[in-house]
Amino acid sequence: MLSEKPWRGEAVMQFIALQLACFCSGAVVIGLLHKFGVNGFKQPEDFGAALVATLCFQGATWILIPFFLRQHQIRWREAFGLRGPQLLQTLLVAAGVVIVILPVALSLEKLSVFILNKIGWPLVDQAAVQLFASAKTWWARIYFGVFAIVIAPVAEEFIFRGMLFPFVKRLGYPRLAWFGVSALFALIHFDAAIFVPLFALALALTWLYKFTDNLLAPVAAHSLFNAVNLIVLISQNQ
Repeated sequence: MLSEKPWRGEAVMQFIALQLACFCSGAVVIGLLHKFGVNGFKQPEDFGAALVATLCFQGATWILIPFFLRQHQIRWREAFGLRGPQLLQTLLVAAGVVIVILPVALSLEKLSVFILNKIGWPLVDQAAVQLFASAKTWWARIYFGVFAIVIAPVAEEFIFRGMLFPFVKRLGYPRLAWFGVSALFALIHFDAAIFVPLFALALALTWLYKFTDNLLAPVAAHSLFNAVNLIVLISQNQ
């Protein structure tokens, strides 16, 4: 059972406003550098554009989290459940959820692609595939690996499971907390083909957070999920 979280409405709104400001600023910078034909920004999947985009969203979240937690007098260890007698059990449950959700997500992705093709929806390679394919240097690939396995899971799980889910639920909208926040998580990846599998993943991560009452559980599951997909992507691009 998920314990009550002390998130104040004004702090949540401030966090979201600053997050949007960082995201929009990054989009403006990318647009200007693309307009002037700067190397690394000529195409949306170029490394420079991807670097700025990820740093202005997930990267900015890492900077905003300490300020948010300080407003509620909570430490990182407490917020993310980095200690406790059931830490190992939490990680094992997270691994079990990934084992279950991986084949489900893969099947849903294949079904989504099939349906979208049938209705004539234009499909492009997933953003992750494009980004990894555009990473021509080893350090660029290392960055995307660290981003997928560490930076993105921590940032996204804090936003969607750690902050928004309990906040919206406490407002008296439990269904919106479950389904609305999960849909928002899937939408921010801007890919129709993976919307349904990511929505299913988000629901599984939300259940995991509620079951363990430990944010480390969905973070670990998200990280492992991304790691497996990254390994598959690397093997396909050899």
